[in-house]
Amino acid sequence: MFRKSTALTLLGFGIFLSIMILVFPPVPSFNYDFEQFFPQDDPDLAFYQQYEKDFESDNDYLLIALQNPSGSLTSIDFLKKSDLLKKEISNLDGVDTLISILDLEMPVIGLFGISFNKVLDWESAENLEYSGPALKQFEGSLISKDGQSLLFLIRNNPKLSKEQGDTLYHQIKEVFLQSELKPLAVAGKIQTQGDFVTLMQEEFSLFLGASLVLILVMLVLIFRTWWGVLVPVLVLSIGIFWAFSVILYSGKSLDIMSVMQPTIFLIVGLSALVHYFTHLIKKIRIGKGKEEAVYETFRELTFAVSLTIFTTAVGFFSLYFTSIPALKAFGLWTAIGILVLFFGLIVITPGLLYLFPITKAKAFQKPASLFWQRLFSWIILKRKLVLYTFLGITLLSLFFGLQLKVNGYLLDNLPLDHPIQEDFAFFDEQFGGSNPLEIYLSTGDSANSLFDYAVLREIEKLETKLTESFGERQLISPVSLVKSLNQAQNRGSIAAYSFPSQGQFLRMSRYFDQILKLDGPKVISSNQKTGRISGRVGDLGSLEMGNKRGEFLQFVKKEIDPNLLNVRWTGTAFLIDHGHESLTRQMFQGLLFAFVVVGIVAGFLFRSWRLSFILLIPNVIPLVWMLGLMYLLGIEFKLTTSILFTVAFGIAVDDSIHFMTKLKTELDRGKNLLYAIKRTFMEAGRAIMLTSVILVAGFALLSFSQFGVTHFTGLLISFTLIFALLADLFLLPLLLFPLKKVWDKKTESRSKD
Repeated sequence: MFRKSTALTLLGFGIFLSIMILVFPPVPSFNYDFEQFFPQDDPDLAFYQQYEKDFESDNDYLLIALQNPSGSLTSIDFLKKSDLLKKEISNLDGVDTLISILDLEMPVIGLFGISFNKVLDWESAENLEYSGPALKQFEGSLISKDGQSLLFLIRNNPKLSKEQGDTLYHQIKEVFLQSELKPLAVAGKIQTQGDFVTLMQEEFSLFLGASLVLILVMLVLIFRTWWGVLVPVLVLSIGIFWAFSVILYSGKSLDIMSVMQPTIFLIVGLSALVHYFTHLIKKIRIGKGKEEAVYETFRELTFAVSLTIFTTAVGFFSLYFTSIPALKAFGLWTAIGILVLFFGLIVITPGLLYLFPITKAKAFQKPASLFWQRLFSWIILKRKLVLYTFLGITLLSLFFGLQLKVNGYLLDNLPLDHPIQEDFAFFDEQFGGSNPLEIYLSTGDSANSLFDYAVLREIEKLETKLTESFGERQLISPVSLVKSLNQAQNRGSIAAYSFPSQGQFLRMSRYFDQILKLDGPKVISSNQKTGRISGRVGDLGSLEMGNKRGEFLQFVKKEIDPNLLNVRWTGTAFLIDHGHESLTRQMFQGLLFAFVVVGIVAGFLFRSWRLSFILLIPNVIPLVWMLGLMYLLGIEFKLTTSILFTVAFGIAVDDSIHFMTKLKTELDRGKNLLYAIKRTFMEAGRAIMLTSVILVAGFALLSFSQFGVTHFTGLLISFTLIFALLADLFLLPLLLFPLKKVWDKKTESRSKD
C-alpha cells in the first residue's frame, strides 16, 4: 500500500476529493441550543415537556431593567418614554407578552363587581404620588429592590427558532437605539444564545489560527527542515478540511463544543506525524534511500499509530454513552473527525514525501541518547523511591478526590467578568433572580379543586417554606390569585394582600371563574385540578440548590397532606442541575467502556491479560492525580469537567501503546525482556516525550478560552498528559520487570513447540 506507485495514486485521489469538496462546499452553521444540555433519559424531562404544554415554557423570556438616567423612577417623562418603548417591543413579531409595572392593573371589588385600577397612574403628578405606596408591593419583582429601576419581562413565542430569536433580539436592540433610554441590564435566552454564538464564532477562528501557528512553531523546533514543516502543514490542513466537511455534510451545526475541535484535530494529527517523521529521519540518517525509508516507516508504524488513533477516538466516542445530546454529538463527531483525519494522513502523506526532496534533519543528535540512558539507570536504582512516590501521590489524590462535590452553574461556560454574568447577577440581586423556579401542583384524592380552601392552605405552607429558603420574592400560584382577590375586597389595600379567612374566602369564590379568564401567566388549569407555583431565584449553583430542593421536598413529605395536594419540582434550571449530577455518574460508565476497549486491544496485541492490566495502571493513575489537582485548584465536578476523564484517558493511553508496541517489536526480535525494556525506553522515550510536549502545548492553548468547557479541557488535560508522561517513563518500565519470569516461560514453551 505504501509503495511509491500506490502512494502517488492515493495522493491523486486525495487531491480529487479535495477539489470536489471545494466545488460542492458544505455550508457551515453555528448554533447554541440551551436544551441540548438536558439529560434525555431523565424522566423529569418528559414530565417537564408535558408541563410546558399545559402551562408555558419557563425559559422563553427576556428580562430588561430600565433606569431613569436623569432623575427618579417615578418621573412622568421617564415613564412616558418607557411606556412608548413597551408598546414598540410588544408589537414586534415573536413577542408573546410583555409584563411591566407600567400597565399592571389590580382588581378592586365594589358594588358592581370587579373593576381594575392601574397600579401606576402617571396622568398627573398628583395621581403618581398617590400610586407611590402601591409600588412597594412589587419591589423585588417588577420594581428593583432599591427602587431605582423597573422591569420589562418579555415572554417570547416558545416556538421561535434560533434564527428567529436572534432576529427578535436584534429588533429589540434597534428599538432601544432609537430611544433616549438604554437598558441597565439584559438577561434571557434569546440574548444569551446569540452572544454565545458570536463568542463561539470568534473563538473558533481564533483557536484554528492559533493552532496553526503553534504547529508551525513546533515543527520548526522539532525537525528544522523545510519539508518537515511544509508536508505536515499540508497534510493536517487537508485532513482537518475533510474532517469538518464530513461533519457539516451530515447537517451537524457547529456549537459551543466545536470550538475545541480544530485544536484537537491538529494536535492529534501532529502527534501521529511526529512518530512517522522521527522514524523516517532516523532511517535516512543511517543511510537508507528516500523511497525505502518512506515505505519502511509507514509499513512498520501504521499499525501502532492506528491503535493510538483508535484509542483516542474511543476516548471521545465514550461520551456518546452520556444522556446529554450536546456531549453525545461532540463525542461522536470528534471521534469520526479524528478517524477521517487519520485517513487523510495515510492517503496524502506518503505520496507527498515521495514527491518532495528529503534532506537529513538536524534534530536528535546523539548526546540525547546519553540522557535517556542515565535516566533509565536512575529509575532502576531508585525504583523503590519511584514506586512509593507514585503510590503516595495516588492515595493522596484519591483522598482529595473523594472530597469533590458536584456543583454547576447556569453560566458556567462564561468568565465571571463577562457582561452577561454581570447582568444576570444584577437581576439576581435586584429582581429576585434570573433562574426560573417551577413547582407543579395537582389535587389529591380527597380534593375537588386547587381552589378548595384546605388545598390553598397547603399551597400557602409551600410558599412560606420557599420564602424561608430563598427569601422574600414574588410568586405566582393559586394562592397569589386568592390573595389578590382578598386585596380587591379591601379596596386594593396592600395590607390585605394576605391569605383570607374562611368567611372572606367564601365571599370571593364567585369571582374565581372571572379572574381565571384574565390575561397573564397561567397558574391553574381549566379544570382546576393542576396548577403551578412559579417564580425566579438566583443562580445558587446545583449543590446549594439541590440542598434547598431536598429540604423542601422533605418538608412536603412531612407537612403536606398527599390526600389534598401532590407536589413535584420541575423546570429547565432543575433539569440542568440534573445534567451536572447525572453526567458525573455517567463518567464512570464511559471510563469503563474505554478501559474495556483498551484492555481488549492490549490483550489482542500481546495475548496476555497481565500486560493488559499493566497497560491500564499508568493511565488510570493520571486520572486519579487529576482528581487531586481539581481539589487543589478548587474545581468541582460539573458538565464542563466530568467529560474530561474519558477524553484524557483516550489521549493519554496513546503513549503507553507506543511504548508497548515498540517493546513487542524488540521481543519479537528475540531480545530478553529486560534488554527489550531498556531499548524501548531509549528509543520510544524520545518520541513519547515529543508527542507529549505537542499535546500539552496544544491543549494548554485551549486554557486561554473564555468558555468554561474549553478552558477546563485545556487546563486539566494538559496536566493529565504530563502526569501520563511521568507514569509511562518512570512507572511503566518498573511494572514490566516482574513479568520476566512469565515471559521467559512463554518464550521457553514457544521454543519447544
